[in-house]
Amino acid sequence: MARRDVFANITSPQSEVQERKAKPEYAARGASRSMISSLNELAEKAARVDQNLAGELVVELDTADLDSSFVSDRMADDDAAYIELVEAIRDRGQDSPILVRPHPSHDGRYQIVFGHRRARAAKDLGRKVRAVVKEISDADHVIAQGQENSARQNLSFIERALFAQRLLDLGYDKSTIQSALATDAPMLTRMLSVSSRVPEAVALKIGPAKSIGRDRWIDFAQRIEKPSTKALVGKFVDEEKFSTLESDARFELLVAEIKKAEQLPGEPADKGEWRATDASVRAEFKGTGKSYSIALKSDEAGKFGRFIADNLERLHQEFLSSTKTDER
Repeated sequence: MARRDVFANITSPQSEVQERKAKPEYAARGASRSMISSLNELAEKAARVDQNLAGELVVELDTADLDSSFVSDRMADDDAAYIELVEAIRDRGQDSPILVRPHPSHDGRYQIVFGHRRARAAKDLGRKVRAVVKEISDADHVIAQGQENSARQNLSFIERALFAQRLLDLGYDKSTIQSALATDAPMLTRMLSVSSRVPEAVALKIGPAKSIGRDRWIDFAQRIEKPSTKALVGKFVDEEKFSTLESDARFELLVAEIKKAEQLPGEPADKGEWRATDASVRAEFKGTGKSYSIALKSDEAGKFGRFIADNLERLHQEFLSSTKTDER
């Protein structure tokens, strides 16, 4: 069977989007999907990239002639994973070629489309790097870069969000960005809602935060919109002890400090739970300062909630009576 051209999905973005919708991608993954399934999908996609490049002419290039991509899609290397990569290339050579294009503005040089870590490993080992050289446009460059890196490495939500924002800032339309990230319009909207509100400098200091998902970043972005919260976060990320923490721990620290600051002085958070004696309904409640929320859970939650709403006036009068009694 003939190999599919690695660039077929780039030059025909609409057909690729339709094909991708039929497959489980980043947006389709969630807590309900097992980790094993996600890892298997990443392995399969990476294998397809290798197979597609296998039919291309591979040359050896001096790493001194290479420049990085004009847009970054990751925050920092995983040191342990990079060391493993270096050792693997040292022991058995570079299995998969990288993709480069002739540099658009410097004759005799090449710009890396994807394979930055393999190029770095080859440089550290004092070797030439195996590469496929392809003339491609800027738009095709970012699509190939995003899709290959999404296949090889499970980039975190914030890394993907920042990559999307950088592409948007460079003037790429949202359909191109969706193709680069192999995602759909709703997920791209969520990514940009975070990247547009969280200052990039803050996100970079937090780092990739691999275990922090979409919902927690969205909540963080909503909180940091408040000027006082943004100032608080800016203060903490500049502290020396902040940089000594692991990336996930940095995120958790900031969230904890934000919640602490939002709590009014002298009014500690009031949290608890109530269950009906017949277990037909459960209530979770939380009070912070001047706000107090009650969440009803169970099949009877709607009916019980409407009953409470219908009787709020009577309950309030009872509250006022009990308060006057306590004051006597």
